[in-house]
Amino acid sequence: MKKINLVLVFLLTSVTASFSQKLAYVDTEYILKNIPEYTDAQKRLDDIAAGWQKDIDTKYSEIEKLYKSFQAEQVLLTDEMKQQRRKEIEDKEKSAKEYQKQKFGFEGELFKKRQELIQPIQDNVYDAIQKIATAKVYDFVLDKSSGSVVLFANAKNNISDQVLQSLGYAAKAAESTDKDGKK
Repeated sequence: MKKINLVLVFLLTSVTASFSQKLAYVDTEYILKNIPEYTDAQKRLDDIAAGWQKDIDTKYSEIEKLYKSFQAEQVLLTDEMKQQRRKEIEDKEKSAKEYQKQKFGFEGELFKKRQELIQPIQDNVYDAIQKIATAKVYDFVLDKSSGSVVLFANAKNNISDQVLQSLGYAAKAAESTDKDGKK
């Protein structure tokens, strides 16, 4: 009988302990939209990427013109001239692909520029989240904006505005969540 009572007491304390964990959530997308430096940095990145994409489109347009010209004149060209034209087209395609990889590829210039412009802002946000979580003794802070991680979120546990305030910003986006945690 004592063993059963001891097991019941152990189960009750472990169940009670598991329910006493404090949870909160943030919406980092909402937070970042309310930081002017982030929106400016994102616009700057978009402008840089658009310029590079325009350059790439121009390169591929030139390649397409060369290819069509080659197709039209192919019957008039000698074998040596055909080889030379094919090599010219292949070299331009290779150059365009290399340029595209250099700008948009893994650890390319866009990646590095994003690290330079956006990473410090995100680091500040995560530092603020960590400070608030530590001060309010939250066991977990979940991110509502990162997909289906949060299936339900009670708005009273949303600390996004507190994070903005700790960073020195006021919420300006009209995207606050309703009482069920939905936008």
